[in-house]
Amino acid sequence: MYRKVGHVLFNPAAENILATSSGDFTIKMWDIETGSARLTLKHNDIVQSLSWSANGALMVTTSRDKKLRIWDVRQETAAHVVPGHAGAKNSRAVWMGEHDRVATTGFSKMSDRQLGLWDIRNPQEPIGGFDMLDSISGVCMPFWDDSTQCLYLAGKGDGNIRYYEYEHDKFEYLSEYKSADPQRGIAFLPKRGLNIHDNEVMRAFKTVNDSYVEPISFIVPRRAEVFQGDIYPPVTGTKPAMTSSEWFDGGDALPPKIDLESVYAGEEPAEIASDYKPRPLTPPKAPAEAKKEPEPVREASQPSPAFRGPPPSMKEQTSSIATLASKFADKDPDDSVEDDDSSSFEEIPKPVDRSEKQIHIAPTVEKTQSTGIQKGLDGSMDHPAASAPNPTSTARPDPQMIKPKNLDPPSAVTTSSTTMNLPATPAVGTEPIQGYLQEIKALLQQQTQTMAQQSVKIGELTAEVDDLRTNLSSTNLSGRLGGADKGERIKRLEEELAELRS
Repeated sequence: MYRKVGHVLFNPAAENILATSSGDFTIKMWDIETGSARLTLKHNDIVQSLSWSANGALMVTTSRDKKLRIWDVRQETAAHVVPGHAGAKNSRAVWMGEHDRVATTGFSKMSDRQLGLWDIRNPQEPIGGFDMLDSISGVCMPFWDDSTQCLYLAGKGDGNIRYYEYEHDKFEYLSEYKSADPQRGIAFLPKRGLNIHDNEVMRAFKTVNDSYVEPISFIVPRRAEVFQGDIYPPVTGTKPAMTSSEWFDGGDALPPKIDLESVYAGEEPAEIASDYKPRPLTPPKAPAEAKKEPEPVREASQPSPAFRGPPPSMKEQTSSIATLASKFADKDPDDSVEDDDSSSFEEIPKPVDRSEKQIHIAPTVEKTQSTGIQKGLDGSMDHPAASAPNPTSTARPDPQMIKPKNLDPPSAVTTSSTTMNLPATPAVGTEPIQGYLQEIKALLQQQTQTMAQQSVKIGELTAEVDDLRTNLSSTNLSGRLGGADKGERIKRLEEELAELRS
Protein backbone atom coordinates (compact mmCIF):
# COMPACT_ATOMS: atom_id res chain seq x y z
CA MET A 1 0.00 0.00 0.00
CA TYR A 2 1.41 3.30 -1.07
CA ARG A 3 1.34 6.42 1.10
CA LYS A 4 1.51 10.06 0.13
CA VAL A 5 5.03 11.48 0.14
CA GLY A 6 5.30 14.76 2.06
CA HIS A 7 9.00 15.75 1.82
CA VAL A 8 12.08 14.95 -0.28
CA LEU A 9 15.57 16.22 0.58
CA PHE A 10 19.02 15.27 -0.72
CA ASN A 11 21.97 14.70 1.58
CA PRO A 12 24.24 17.83 1.42
CA ALA A 13 27.53 15.86 1.74
CA ALA A 14 27.01 12.41 0.22
CA GLU A 15 26.23 11.60 -3.38
CA ASN A 16 22.89 10.02 -4.41
CA ILE A 17 21.39 9.86 -0.90
CA LEU A 18 17.76 11.00 -0.73
CA ALA A 19 15.50 11.30 2.33
CA THR A 20 11.72 11.09 1.95
CA SER A 21 8.83 11.31 4.44
CA SER A 22 5.40 9.79 3.89
CA GLY A 23 2.06 9.20 5.52
CA ASP A 24 3.20 5.97 7.15
CA PHE A 25 5.02 8.06 9.84
CA THR A 26 8.48 7.15 8.53
CA ILE A 27 11.47 8.77 6.83
CA LYS A 28 13.37 6.52 4.40
CA MET A 29 16.97 6.92 3.19
CA TRP A 30 17.24 5.95 -0.45
CA ASP A 31 20.30 4.92 -2.41
CA ILE A 32 19.48 6.27 -5.84
CA GLU A 33 22.15 4.14 -7.52
CA THR A 34 20.45 0.93 -6.45
CA GLY A 35 16.90 2.34 -6.08
CA SER A 36 16.42 0.82 -2.60
CA ALA A 37 15.56 2.25 0.82
CA ARG A 38 18.49 1.40 3.04
CA LEU A 39 17.45 3.12 6.33
CA THR A 40 14.14 3.97 8.01
CA LEU A 41 13.42 6.53 10.78
CA LYS A 42 10.12 5.75 12.53
CA HIS A 43 7.91 8.44 14.09
CA ASN A 44 4.71 8.37 16.10
CA ASP A 45 2.82 10.74 13.82
CA ILE A 46 3.03 12.52 10.49
CA VAL A 47 6.38 14.22 9.84
CA GLN A 48 5.96 17.97 9.28
CA SER A 49 9.54 18.95 8.42
CA LEU A 50 13.09 17.59 8.19
CA SER A 51 16.56 19.11 7.74
CA TRP A 52 20.11 17.69 7.34
CA SER A 53 23.22 18.80 9.20
CA ALA A 54 26.09 20.23 7.12
CA ASN A 55 28.05 16.94 7.09
CA GLY A 56 24.97 14.81 6.40
CA ALA A 57 25.36 12.67 9.53
CA LEU A 58 22.49 14.08 11.64
CA MET A 59 18.91 15.13 10.94
CA VAL A 60 16.30 17.16 12.79
CA THR A 61 12.56 16.50 12.37
CA THR A 62 9.26 17.85 13.67
CA SER A 63 6.01 15.89 13.68
CA ARG A 64 2.37 16.30 14.54
CA ASP A 65 2.92 14.82 18.02
CA LYS A 66 4.60 18.19 18.97
CA LYS A 67 8.01 16.57 19.42
CA LEU A 68 11.38 17.76 18.21
CA ARG A 69 13.75 14.88 17.30
CA ILE A 70 17.45 14.89 16.51
CA TRP A 71 18.50 11.71 14.69
CA ASP A 72 21.73 9.83 14.25
CA VAL A 73 20.61 8.71 10.81
CA ARG A 74 22.85 5.70 10.20
CA GLN A 75 22.02 4.33 13.67
CA GLU A 76 18.29 4.79 12.91
CA THR A 77 17.77 6.10 16.46
CA ALA A 78 16.73 9.44 17.87
CA ALA A 79 19.53 10.97 19.96
CA HIS A 80 17.12 13.50 21.49
CA VAL A 81 13.33 13.65 21.70
CA VAL A 82 12.08 16.82 23.39
CA PRO A 83 8.79 18.80 23.44
CA GLY A 84 8.60 21.38 20.70
CA HIS A 85 6.01 24.06 20.02
CA ALA A 86 2.83 23.52 22.03
CA GLY A 87 0.40 24.71 19.34
CA ALA A 88 -1.79 22.38 17.32
CA LYS A 89 -0.69 23.76 13.93
CA ASN A 90 2.36 22.75 11.91
CA SER A 91 5.90 23.47 13.09
CA ARG A 92 9.03 23.61 10.93
CA ALA A 93 12.75 23.12 11.65
CA VAL A 94 15.98 24.02 9.82
CA TRP A 95 19.58 23.07 10.61
CA MET A 96 21.76 26.19 10.79
CA GLY A 97 24.56 25.13 8.46
CA GLU A 98 27.86 24.25 10.15
CA HIS A 99 26.59 25.40 13.56
CA ASP A 100 25.38 22.95 16.20
CA ARG A 101 22.14 24.92 16.37
CA VAL A 102 18.62 24.34 15.07
CA ALA A 103 15.93 26.96 14.40
CA THR A 104 12.24 26.11 14.62
CA THR A 105 8.98 27.92 13.92
CA GLY A 106 5.57 26.97 15.25
CA PHE A 107 2.60 28.09 17.30
CA SER A 108 1.84 28.55 20.98
CA LYS A 109 -1.30 27.33 22.73
CA MET A 110 -2.83 30.75 22.05
CA SER A 111 -2.09 30.36 18.30
CA ASP A 112 0.72 32.95 18.30
CA ARG A 113 3.54 32.28 15.86
CA GLN A 114 6.87 31.52 17.59
CA LEU A 115 10.57 31.31 16.78
CA GLY A 116 12.93 29.03 18.74
CA LEU A 117 16.70 28.45 18.83
CA TRP A 118 17.95 25.03 20.06
CA ASP A 119 21.32 23.62 21.07
CA ILE A 120 21.54 20.07 19.70
CA ARG A 121 23.79 18.99 22.60
CA ASN A 122 21.21 20.03 25.20
CA PRO A 123 17.84 20.59 23.51
CA GLN A 124 15.66 20.32 26.59
CA GLU A 125 14.49 23.94 26.16
CA PRO A 126 15.06 26.59 23.49
CA ILE A 127 17.86 29.06 24.15
CA GLY A 128 16.26 32.11 25.76
CA GLY A 129 12.76 30.66 25.33
CA PHE A 130 10.42 31.15 22.40
CA ASP A 131 10.20 34.52 20.63
CA MET A 132 6.68 35.66 19.75
CA LEU A 133 6.35 36.81 16.13
CA ASP A 134 2.69 37.68 15.53
CA SER A 135 -0.81 36.20 15.54
CA ILE A 136 -1.14 35.35 11.85
CA SER A 137 -2.55 31.89 11.19
CA GLY A 138 -0.25 30.93 8.28
CA VAL A 139 2.62 28.48 8.80
CA CYS A 140 6.04 30.18 9.01
CA MET A 141 8.73 28.53 6.83
CA PRO A 142 12.39 29.03 7.92
CA PHE A 143 15.38 29.24 5.52
CA TRP A 144 19.01 29.53 6.64
CA ASP A 145 21.82 31.37 4.81
CA ASP A 146 25.17 30.15 6.10
CA SER A 147 27.16 32.85 4.26
CA THR A 148 25.57 35.92 5.83
CA GLN A 149 24.40 34.11 9.01
CA CYS A 150 20.82 35.19 8.37
CA LEU A 151 17.51 33.40 8.90
CA TYR A 152 14.62 34.10 6.54
CA LEU A 153 11.02 33.48 7.62
CA ALA A 154 8.35 33.29 4.92
CA GLY A 155 4.73 32.99 5.96
CA LYS A 156 2.48 30.62 4.04
CA GLY A 157 -0.63 32.54 3.01
CA ASP A 158 0.85 36.01 3.49
CA GLY A 159 3.26 38.05 1.35
CA ASN A 160 5.85 38.96 3.98
CA ILE A 161 9.43 37.66 4.31
CA ARG A 162 11.32 38.61 7.47
CA TYR A 163 15.03 38.14 7.96
CA TYR A 164 17.09 37.98 11.14
CA GLU A 165 20.81 37.97 11.85
CA TYR A 166 22.21 35.27 14.11
CA GLU A 167 24.71 36.63 16.64
CA HIS A 168 25.65 35.71 20.21
CA ASP A 169 23.11 32.85 20.34
CA LYS A 170 20.10 34.98 19.46
CA PHE A 171 18.32 36.34 16.42
CA GLU A 172 18.41 40.08 15.78
CA TYR A 173 15.60 41.40 13.57
CA LEU A 174 16.90 43.21 10.46
CA SER A 175 14.02 44.05 8.14
CA GLU A 176 11.00 42.67 6.27
CA TYR A 177 9.91 42.30 2.67
CA LYS A 178 6.20 43.06 2.25
CA SER A 179 3.94 42.18 -0.64
CA ALA A 180 0.21 42.15 -1.22
CA ASP A 181 0.44 38.83 -3.12
CA PRO A 182 0.42 35.84 -0.74
CA GLN A 183 2.75 32.92 -1.39
CA ARG A 184 1.68 29.26 -1.41
CA GLY A 185 5.26 27.98 -1.52
CA ILE A 186 8.78 29.43 -1.61
CA ALA A 187 12.36 28.29 -2.35
CA PHE A 188 15.79 29.94 -2.45
CA LEU A 189 18.48 29.85 -5.13
CA PRO A 190 21.97 28.47 -4.29
CA LYS A 191 24.68 31.07 -3.73
CA ARG A 192 26.63 30.25 -6.88
CA GLY A 193 23.69 31.41 -9.00
CA LEU A 194 23.40 34.95 -7.56
CA ASN A 195 24.31 38.21 -9.28
CA ILE A 196 27.46 39.01 -7.35
CA HIS A 197 28.18 42.24 -9.27
CA ASP A 198 24.95 43.77 -7.92
CA ASN A 199 25.65 42.59 -4.34
CA GLU A 200 22.72 40.17 -4.41
CA VAL A 201 22.94 37.97 -1.30
CA MET A 202 19.73 35.92 -1.66
CA ARG A 203 17.07 35.25 -4.29
CA ALA A 204 13.72 33.68 -3.50
CA PHE A 205 11.08 32.25 -5.81
CA LYS A 206 7.51 32.23 -4.59
CA THR A 207 4.34 30.87 -6.16
CA VAL A 208 1.48 33.34 -6.48
CA ASN A 209 -2.11 32.07 -6.78
CA ASP A 210 -0.82 28.82 -8.32
CA SER A 211 -0.46 30.72 -11.58
CA TYR A 212 3.09 32.07 -11.78
CA VAL A 213 6.43 32.18 -9.95
CA GLU A 214 7.79 35.54 -8.78
CA PRO A 215 11.55 36.07 -8.11
CA ILE A 216 12.54 38.25 -5.15
CA SER A 217 16.13 39.52 -4.84
CA PHE A 218 17.75 40.62 -1.59
CA ILE A 219 20.52 43.14 -2.37
CA VAL A 220 23.02 44.86 -0.05
CA PRO A 221 22.98 48.60 -0.92
CA ARG A 222 26.63 49.23 -1.79
CA ARG A 223 28.36 51.10 -4.61
CA ALA A 224 31.69 49.29 -4.46
CA GLU A 225 33.18 48.29 -7.80
CA VAL A 226 35.25 45.41 -6.43
CA PHE A 227 34.45 42.00 -5.02
CA GLN A 228 32.85 42.15 -1.56
CA GLY A 229 34.47 39.31 0.32
CA ASP A 230 32.73 40.04 3.63
CA ILE A 231 29.30 39.15 2.23
CA TYR A 232 30.53 36.44 -0.14
CA PRO A 233 32.62 33.90 1.80
CA PRO A 234 33.37 30.50 0.23
CA VAL A 235 30.20 28.46 -0.30
CA THR A 236 29.38 24.83 -0.93
CA GLY A 237 30.17 23.77 -4.46
CA THR A 238 28.79 21.14 -6.78
CA LYS A 239 31.01 18.21 -5.80
CA PRO A 240 30.02 15.86 -2.96
CA ALA A 241 32.31 14.96 -0.08
CA MET A 242 31.80 11.17 -0.45
CA THR A 243 29.93 8.53 -2.38
CA SER A 244 26.74 6.84 -1.20
CA SER A 245 28.57 3.65 -0.25
CA GLU A 246 31.10 5.61 1.80
CA TRP A 247 28.30 7.38 3.60
CA PHE A 248 26.44 4.16 4.40
CA ASP A 249 29.73 2.75 5.69
CA GLY A 250 29.97 5.56 8.25
CA GLY A 251 31.90 8.23 6.38
CA ASP A 252 31.68 11.83 7.65
CA ALA A 253 32.99 14.92 5.81
CA LEU A 254 32.04 18.38 4.60
CA PRO A 255 31.76 18.97 0.86
CA PRO A 256 34.42 21.13 -0.81
CA LYS A 257 33.72 24.81 -1.31
CA ILE A 258 34.20 27.29 -4.13
CA ASP A 259 35.58 30.82 -4.04
CA LEU A 260 32.99 33.29 -5.34
CA GLU A 261 35.70 35.79 -6.25
CA SER A 262 36.55 33.63 -9.25
CA VAL A 263 32.87 33.66 -10.23
CA TYR A 264 32.91 37.46 -9.89
CA ALA A 265 35.85 37.66 -12.29
CA GLY A 266 34.02 35.49 -14.84
CA GLU A 267 36.37 32.53 -14.46
CA GLU A 268 35.69 28.91 -13.70
CA PRO A 269 34.76 28.45 -10.02
CA ALA A 270 37.92 27.85 -8.00
CA GLU A 271 37.59 24.94 -5.59
CA ILE A 272 39.05 25.27 -2.09
CA ALA A 273 39.19 23.01 0.94
CA SER A 274 36.05 22.52 3.00
CA ASP A 275 37.82 23.65 6.19
CA TYR A 276 39.05 26.88 4.62
CA LYS A 277 38.64 29.94 6.81
CA PRO A 278 39.01 33.47 5.41
CA ARG A 279 41.89 35.52 6.73
CA PRO A 280 40.92 38.10 9.35
CA LEU A 281 40.60 41.65 8.06
CA THR A 282 42.29 43.15 11.13
CA PRO A 283 45.94 42.35 11.96
CA PRO A 284 46.60 40.15 14.99
CA LYS A 285 47.08 41.80 18.34
CA ALA A 286 50.59 42.70 19.43
CA PRO A 287 52.17 40.31 21.94
CA ALA A 288 51.90 41.16 25.59
CA GLU A 289 55.68 41.59 25.89
CA ALA A 290 55.58 44.68 23.64
CA LYS A 291 53.21 46.46 26.02
CA LYS A 292 55.41 45.95 29.09
CA GLU A 293 58.37 48.32 28.86
CA PRO A 294 59.30 49.21 32.44
CA GLU A 295 63.07 48.87 31.84
CA PRO A 296 63.70 52.32 30.25
CA VAL A 297 61.77 53.98 33.07
CA ARG A 298 63.78 52.19 35.73
CA GLU A 299 67.05 53.03 34.05
CA ALA A 300 66.14 56.72 33.94
CA SER A 301 65.10 56.76 37.58
CA GLN A 302 68.26 55.08 38.91
CA PRO A 303 70.92 57.68 37.94
CA SER A 304 68.71 60.64 38.83
CA PRO A 305 70.10 60.99 42.43
CA ALA A 306 73.61 61.40 40.97
CA PHE A 307 72.70 64.75 39.37
CA ARG A 308 71.26 66.25 42.51
CA GLY A 309 73.51 68.71 44.31
CA PRO A 310 73.56 69.61 47.99
CA PRO A 311 70.44 71.29 49.33
CA PRO A 312 70.46 75.11 48.98
CA SER A 313 71.33 77.18 52.00
CA MET A 314 69.04 79.77 53.62
CA LYS A 315 70.94 82.64 51.99
CA GLU A 316 70.55 81.15 48.53
CA GLN A 317 66.83 80.57 49.10
CA THR A 318 66.39 84.16 50.36
CA SER A 319 68.26 85.63 47.38
CA SER A 320 66.28 83.53 44.89
CA ILE A 321 62.97 84.60 46.44
CA ALA A 322 64.07 88.24 46.38
CA THR A 323 65.04 87.93 42.74
CA LEU A 324 61.63 86.53 41.82
CA ALA A 325 59.84 89.21 43.84
CA SER A 326 61.80 91.99 42.14
CA LYS A 327 60.52 90.87 38.75
CA PHE A 328 56.93 91.55 39.81
CA ALA A 329 57.51 94.64 41.97
CA ASP A 330 55.83 97.93 40.92
CA LYS A 331 58.46 100.42 39.74
CA ASP A 332 56.17 103.50 39.73
CA PRO A 333 52.60 103.86 41.03
CA ASP A 334 51.73 106.19 38.10
CA ASP A 335 52.78 103.52 35.60
CA SER A 336 50.62 100.93 37.30
CA VAL A 337 47.63 103.25 37.11
CA GLU A 338 48.15 103.80 33.38
CA ASP A 339 48.43 100.06 32.82
CA ASP A 340 45.20 99.48 34.69
CA ASP A 341 43.41 102.14 32.64
CA SER A 342 44.52 100.55 29.38
CA SER A 343 43.65 97.02 30.48
CA SER A 344 40.53 95.42 29.03
CA PHE A 345 39.89 93.24 32.07
CA GLU A 346 37.35 94.19 34.69
CA GLU A 347 38.68 94.49 38.20
CA ILE A 348 36.48 92.98 40.89
CA PRO A 349 36.56 94.88 44.21
CA LYS A 350 36.62 93.29 47.60
CA PRO A 351 33.32 93.09 49.52
CA VAL A 352 32.26 96.18 51.45
CA ASP A 353 31.74 95.88 55.17
CA ARG A 354 28.61 98.05 55.64
CA SER A 355 28.38 97.47 59.38
CA GLU A 356 31.43 99.71 60.09
CA LYS A 357 30.28 102.54 57.72
CA GLN A 358 33.67 102.72 55.99
CA ILE A 359 34.50 103.77 52.43
CA HIS A 360 36.84 101.30 50.68
CA ILE A 361 38.69 102.75 47.70
CA ALA A 362 40.91 100.46 45.64
CA PRO A 363 44.29 102.10 44.90
CA THR A 364 44.43 100.59 41.39
CA VAL A 365 41.64 102.90 40.09
CA GLU A 366 42.79 106.17 41.63
CA LYS A 367 42.97 108.01 38.31
CA THR A 368 39.49 106.88 37.27
CA GLN A 369 37.87 108.01 40.52
CA SER A 370 39.48 111.44 40.50
CA THR A 371 38.32 112.01 36.93
CA GLY A 372 34.76 111.13 37.90
CA ILE A 373 34.79 113.48 40.89
CA GLN A 374 36.17 116.38 38.85
CA LYS A 375 33.45 115.95 36.28
CA GLY A 376 30.87 115.92 39.04
CA LEU A 377 32.22 119.21 40.41
CA ASP A 378 32.60 121.01 37.08
CA GLY A 379 29.50 119.68 35.37
CA SER A 380 25.88 119.27 36.39
CA MET A 381 24.54 118.30 39.81
CA ASP A 382 24.40 114.59 38.99
CA HIS A 383 25.89 111.98 41.27
CA PRO A 384 29.69 111.48 40.78
CA ALA A 385 29.27 107.79 40.02
CA ALA A 386 27.08 108.58 37.00
CA SER A 387 29.88 110.54 35.27
CA ALA A 388 32.61 107.90 35.57
CA PRO A 389 34.26 107.35 32.13
CA ASN A 390 34.91 103.61 32.55
CA PRO A 391 31.74 101.58 33.19
CA THR A 392 33.76 98.45 33.92
CA SER A 393 35.48 99.97 36.99
CA THR A 394 33.75 98.64 40.08
CA ALA A 395 35.94 100.24 42.76
CA ARG A 396 33.86 103.46 43.07
CA PRO A 397 32.47 104.41 46.51
CA ASP A 398 28.97 103.15 47.26
CA PRO A 399 26.47 106.07 47.12
CA GLN A 400 24.49 104.58 49.99
CA MET A 401 27.57 104.65 52.19
CA ILE A 402 28.08 108.44 51.74
CA LYS A 403 26.15 110.17 54.54
CA PRO A 404 27.04 113.84 55.23
CA LYS A 405 25.79 113.83 58.82
CA ASN A 406 27.38 110.55 59.93
CA LEU A 407 30.67 110.73 57.98
CA ASP A 408 33.57 109.18 59.90
CA PRO A 409 36.75 111.18 60.51
CA PRO A 410 39.29 111.14 57.66
CA SER A 411 41.91 109.45 59.79
CA ALA A 412 39.66 106.45 60.44
CA VAL A 413 38.79 106.14 56.76
CA THR A 414 42.43 106.33 55.73
CA THR A 415 43.47 103.68 58.21
CA SER A 416 40.69 101.31 57.16
CA SER A 417 41.33 101.73 53.44
CA THR A 418 45.02 101.19 53.81
CA THR A 419 44.50 98.05 55.87
CA MET A 420 41.93 96.44 53.54
CA ASN A 421 42.94 97.41 50.01
CA LEU A 422 46.36 99.03 49.77
CA PRO A 423 49.42 97.00 48.84
CA ALA A 424 52.26 96.30 51.24
CA THR A 425 54.17 99.48 50.19
CA PRO A 426 53.31 102.10 52.90
CA ALA A 427 54.26 105.22 50.85
CA VAL A 428 51.57 104.84 48.18
CA GLY A 429 48.13 105.51 49.66
CA THR A 430 48.04 108.21 52.45
CA GLU A 431 48.03 111.63 50.73
CA PRO A 432 45.89 110.73 47.64
CA ILE A 433 43.14 109.24 49.80
CA GLN A 434 43.02 112.30 52.07
CA GLY A 435 42.69 114.53 48.97
CA TYR A 436 39.83 112.39 47.68
CA LEU A 437 38.03 112.66 50.99
CA GLN A 438 38.36 116.45 50.99
CA GLU A 439 36.97 116.65 47.44
CA ILE A 440 34.05 114.37 48.37
CA LYS A 441 33.32 116.49 51.46
CA ALA A 442 33.34 119.71 49.40
CA LEU A 443 31.07 118.13 46.81
CA LEU A 444 28.62 117.05 49.49
CA GLN A 445 28.53 120.56 50.98
CA GLN A 446 27.87 122.09 47.54
CA GLN A 447 25.08 119.61 46.93
CA THR A 448 23.56 120.43 50.32
CA GLN A 449 23.54 124.15 49.48
CA THR A 450 22.00 123.53 46.06
CA MET A 451 19.30 121.35 47.60
CA ALA A 452 18.52 124.11 50.12
CA GLN A 453 18.18 126.68 47.32
CA GLN A 454 15.91 124.36 45.41
CA SER A 455 13.75 123.86 48.50
CA VAL A 456 13.31 127.66 48.82
CA LYS A 457 12.42 127.92 45.14
CA ILE A 458 9.89 125.10 45.49
CA GLY A 459 8.29 126.90 48.45
CA GLU A 460 7.93 130.13 46.49
CA LEU A 461 6.39 128.38 43.51
CA THR A 462 4.00 126.49 45.76
CA ALA A 463 2.86 129.72 47.43
CA GLU A 464 2.30 131.40 44.05
CA VAL A 465 0.25 128.45 42.82
CA ASP A 466 -1.92 128.55 45.94
CA ASP A 467 -2.41 132.32 45.59
CA LEU A 468 -3.48 132.01 41.96
CA ARG A 469 -5.93 129.26 42.82
CA THR A 470 -7.48 131.40 45.54
CA ASN A 471 -7.89 134.41 43.20
CA LEU A 472 -9.33 132.17 40.49
CA SER A 473 -12.01 130.79 42.78
CA SER A 474 -13.09 134.30 43.89
CA THR A 475 -13.75 135.70 40.42
CA ASN A 476 -17.31 136.02 39.08
CA LEU A 477 -18.74 135.01 35.72
CA SER A 478 -17.73 138.28 34.06
CA GLY A 479 -14.08 137.64 34.82
CA ARG A 480 -13.80 134.20 33.25
CA LEU A 481 -11.34 135.39 30.61
CA GLY A 482 -8.83 136.54 33.20
CA GLY A 483 -9.39 133.30 35.13
CA ALA A 484 -8.46 131.29 32.05
CA ASP A 485 -5.13 133.13 31.78
CA LYS A 486 -4.42 132.44 35.42
CA GLY A 487 -5.29 128.77 34.92
CA GLU A 488 -2.66 128.51 32.20
CA ARG A 489 -0.18 130.23 34.47
CA ILE A 490 -0.98 127.73 37.24
CA LYS A 491 -0.50 124.82 34.84
CA ARG A 492 2.93 126.09 33.77
CA LEU A 493 3.95 126.63 37.38
CA GLU A 494 2.87 123.09 38.30
CA GLU A 495 4.99 121.67 35.48
CA GLU A 496 8.03 123.65 36.66
CA LEU A 497 7.36 122.49 40.19
CA ALA A 498 7.22 118.84 39.09
CA GLU A 499 10.52 119.20 37.22
CA LEU A 500 12.23 120.71 40.27
CA ARG A 501 10.93 117.97 42.52
CA SER A 502 12.17 115.28 40.16
